Amino acid sequence: MEYPPSARGAPAYDAAALPGPVLAAIAALDRPANAYLYDPSVAACQAATLRSALPSWVDVFYAVKANSFPPVVDALAAVVDGFEVASAAEAHQAREAAARAGRAHRAVASGPGKNEVLLRALVDAGIETVNVESRLELERVAAIGRERGIPVPVAVRVNPAGVEVCGALAMGGGATPFGVPEEDVPAILERARCDPGVDVAGFHVHAVSGNLDAAAHVAYVRWCLEWSTATAAAAGIELRLVDAGGGLGVAFGGGDPFDVDAFAGGVRDLRPPDGLRLAIEPGRWLVAECGWYVAEVVDVKHSRGTWFAVVRGGINQFMLPASWDIVHRFAVVPVDGWDVRADRPEVTHDLVTIVGELCTPEDVLARDVRVDRLRAGDVLVFPQAGSYGWEFALHHFLQHPVPPRLAVDIS
Repeated sequence: MEYPPSARGAPAYDAAALPGPVLAAIAALDRPANAYLYDPSVAACQAATLRSALPSWVDVFYAVKANSFPPVVDALAAVVDGFEVASAAEAHQAREAAARAGRAHRAVASGPGKNEVLLRALVDAGIETVNVESRLELERVAAIGRERGIPVPVAVRVNPAGVEVCGALAMGGGATPFGVPEEDVPAILERARCDPGVDVAGFHVHAVSGNLDAAAHVAYVRWCLEWSTATAAAAGIELRLVDAGGGLGVAFGGGDPFDVDAFAGGVRDLRPPDGLRLAIEPGRWLVAECGWYVAEVVDVKHSRGTWFAVVRGGINQFMLPASWDIVHRFAVVPVDGWDVRADRPEVTHDLVTIVGELCTPEDVLARDVRVDRLRAGDVLVFPQAGSYGWEFALHHFLQHPVPPRLAVDIS
């Protein structure tokens, strides 16, 4: 994990800012303390804020991959327009959550390498649109549609030739396994246009993740709409859907958050043709703030000029900071009790690097964070851990115990 120089020496998060119910839940945990805590209502509030800000011709689909904790998905099912799924299990969960919420089941399916078994499962689950990412995927979907005598609605995922918007992760504008290169789209449309097994509804473009610039994201959505309109017209296809993917960023290291009001205002001004729907697929932005990752410090040690705190649960449980080079701040929750028959190691007024217990030097959660005092037996809490936390981790490496995932109410 290589942080920019400006991030080194950043102070730890203020433990006093943690919600009281989170602290109470931590105190009740078995030791060594290790858990994910989630407040589903925080995610639902985020979704309601975004949904109410956007015009009615925009659909908000929650990307289940960001956090599949059932209470979180259930809370969002009552607010969002539907779900974005990338597996049969996610499709089943989305359908069940919508049913429990008394909402119509709406879901779109994404992801490269969708094999025939998965595609059949997605169609059986009532997926509204399958985002096809290659010619072979199109052929597989078309065969299923012809076999069943009902065309399967699809959107062609596009890898644009260039992407102006920036973020933490780029999935377009270069050589990637995601989508159909922009220059190859006309041939795909020509193949699909005459096949009774598929119904091309439009295009899917998910080119960036973690963008914090609202104005740039509006410009990106504008490009998606304009490019899709022109391409569909040239191919003689009735355009009904433009899916601009996700990409709304979260300011993990502090700084200005993504300006939802500015983004929504810019989208309202785009005014697409009547009958055309725009879809967005936020994941991280909806759920990051609803979660806290808890890890007890099991050792504090000094090695050749660097202080290390070893915690119970590293990238096998919380891989996001390491995999995305995120400066993810943490709070130190002091624990006064110490029942070990040994001196209690500690570091005071210095920089410390937080590592996990895995047998790999890649197991780093935070590097060179300034702490006032940190002791073995204290507990670290990582806020903004509601997205790509447990779902994104290396669960089975070393086969350590699985942390509980618990719902809390911070209201």
